[in-house]
Amino acid sequence: MSWFESFILGLVQGLTEFLPISSSAHLRLTAAFAGWHDPGAAFTAITQIGTEAAVLIYFRKDIVRIVSAWFRSLFDKSLRSDHDAQMGWLVIVGSIPIGVLGVTFKDQIEGPFRDLRLIATTLIVMGIVLGIADRLAARDEIGGKHRAVRERKSLKELGIRDGLIYGVCQAMALIPGVSRSGATISGGLLMGYTREAAARYSFLLAIPAVLASGVFELKDAGEGHVSWGPTIFATIIAFVVGYAVIAWFMKFITTKSFMPFVIYRILLGIVLFALVAAGVLSPHAGESAG
Repeated sequence: MSWFESFILGLVQGLTEFLPISSSAHLRLTAAFAGWHDPGAAFTAITQIGTEAAVLIYFRKDIVRIVSAWFRSLFDKSLRSDHDAQMGWLVIVGSIPIGVLGVTFKDQIEGPFRDLRLIATTLIVMGIVLGIADRLAARDEIGGKHRAVRERKSLKELGIRDGLIYGVCQAMALIPGVSRSGATISGGLLMGYTREAAARYSFLLAIPAVLASGVFELKDAGEGHVSWGPTIFATIIAFVVGYAVIAWFMKFITTKSFMPFVIYRILLGIVLFALVAAGVLSPHAGESAG
């Protein structure tokens, strides 16, 4: 991998990680369209450490508060009913599904799941799911002629059941094209949470999974055509760009609909299917060389 390729892929990772459009799919597609080798699951997981570092800094006050309350609650039973202490346990519980499934399906994630036809399918299907969830949230927020405005849930109402459902939604993102934020935000909206609450928990829930995945894949970094230097460079680029994107996205969702992302996902999936069907792109473009 050249330094230019690592710069572009780091930029793509930073731009797409927090948007509900799938960063892993865009890394895969960028390489396929450019005629480069597939960067692979290890490169993707490690560069996600960069964007996750942006989450740690952006939500640093929330994270310090949650970790502190959770740790103190281990020794002080009176603190176990504290919301922040409970959030610590909910993040742990919600991380179980992706941990189990990630190890179980590691070979599929690094192989068959990177087929461009599967990515096109998940882009479209999850785009439709996000569109439905967004529409239901808008109906609750706006109401209508025969509907009263319905108050949506905040994170203070999050329990074990919803935490596990969030976790299962996050685990779906092991398939490129699903999108970690897209799946968890959709799940949150369908369960009745506000846009801001769904996005905030989505980002907090991703921290253990992304960091663990990145560390787990470190042993495979530097193998094949992807060396350590370009991987680290891409990770730094992803961090800088990712921080700017997360700051923008958290402001965007307070007043805007997810519909632009829905339309983008569906159109990209259709274009990808058309290119594969026309023979312009191979479903496994770049894989043999990677």
